[in-house]
Amino acid sequence: MPYRLLPLLSAAFVTSLIVSNLVAVKPMAIGPFVLPAAIIIFPLSYILGDILTEVYGYRRARQVIWIGFICNLLAAAVIGLSVGVTPAPFWTLGGFNSAERAQQAYAAVFGLIPRILMASFAAYLVGELLNAYVLAKLKIAMQGRRLWVRTIGSTLVGQAADSAIFITIAFVGLVPPVALAAMAVTQWLAKSLYEAILTPLTYLVVGYLKRVEQVDVYDEGTDFNPFTTR
Repeated sequence: MPYRLLPLLSAAFVTSLIVSNLVAVKPMAIGPFVLPAAIIIFPLSYILGDILTEVYGYRRARQVIWIGFICNLLAAAVIGLSVGVTPAPFWTLGGFNSAERAQQAYAAVFGLIPRILMASFAAYLVGELLNAYVLAKLKIAMQGRRLWVRTIGSTLVGQAADSAIFITIAFVGLVPPVALAAMAVTQWLAKSLYEAILTPLTYLVVGYLKRVEQVDVYDEGTDFNPFTTR
């Protein structure tokens, strides 16, 4: 059955993922806390993941999550290639008056660190798939009631896995264990709070989609294998 708004939601999900990786290189200071600039948009992917799973079911959400992974992989490959190619000799960038200095600035912003990239990909896949799985299971267990419990509960689980995996792979051996744990907990709490604050908006979007699309999937009998295409 074709769904009119599913492509739009999928595009928003993939866009939030790719943009978050592009801006993640900049750390932000929010009071005493330091968070990556990706915090501005990345939690939106979890909210959209909740909406996709709640309305269209785990199978559709799983498809979109894998599409996001492939698109992000393509974006990383193209960005890496663009950094590696030799720039035109006449190229300047902003206030840089030579191609060499412009290239250095470009590489500093867009250069991809393999370890960070691997951490990001692993954390995204595990976190998003776990988030969708928990939400789908809770929907069955709670018979579709208390959406706020299901969205926040699934986000707490998914974001915990995401933050722990990313921080561990990216920084273990480089940051003291206590600081490592603090970084993971801070990111987890910040992203989860983001979800909680936007819960009223999630309710509005879910209600609208269910009315317009005439669908409300319960994943009874669904194959939850994250790698199946069925």
